[in-house]
Amino acid sequence: MSTKPVVIRFFAPVIDVTVNTLLNTVDQKMKQGITNFIILISSPGGSVFHGLSAYNYLKGLPATIATHNFGSVDSIGVVLYCAGSKRLSVPQARFLLHGVSAPFEQGTSLEEKQLEERLKGLKIDIENIAKVIAANTGKSVEGVTNAMLERTTLNPEEAQAWGLVHEIKSELFEAGSEVISIQFQQQPMP
Repeated sequence: MSTKPVVIRFFAPVIDVTVNTLLNTVDQKMKQGITNFIILISSPGGSVFHGLSAYNYLKGLPATIATHNFGSVDSIGVVLYCAGSKRLSVPQARFLLHGVSAPFEQGTSLEEKQLEERLKGLKIDIENIAKVIAANTGKSVEGVTNAMLERTTLNPEEAQAWGLVHEIKSELFEAGSEVISIQFQQQPMP
């Protein structure tokens, strides 16, 4: 059996279909006895629910996971990136931290209690994201929250100084490694 880690290329938004594919892929490989993974990530972000769930699942596995930013890791993608016990970045990459938004459909009307519930949910999401990033960088939750509210963009050197990136390197994986691709094709509008 190969001792090389399985490489999963996650070039996708953090949404239900891509996160389910990621977690199912890891589950299938672990059933085959594989416990060493490299997750290559380039993501525009996506769903807080799916990002936090994926982070908690991957962090809780009896597996070694390295994450490697190979483009842009934005928004909730940063939380997914934090699932790596070793975190790498290519030299030409970026990280974007920002607050959480609540979309409203046109014509939606909410009562005061519903607005309060939505606001409380947003505040909890921001706090949970900040807690994950703080726990993995050594920054304070308050410092991360402020960086999110300021819409902070970091290059790899800044992210390394921040404690988010452990190492900057161009090489993504060893030759001969198994690479599994997860991507998402937006369906054209009819």
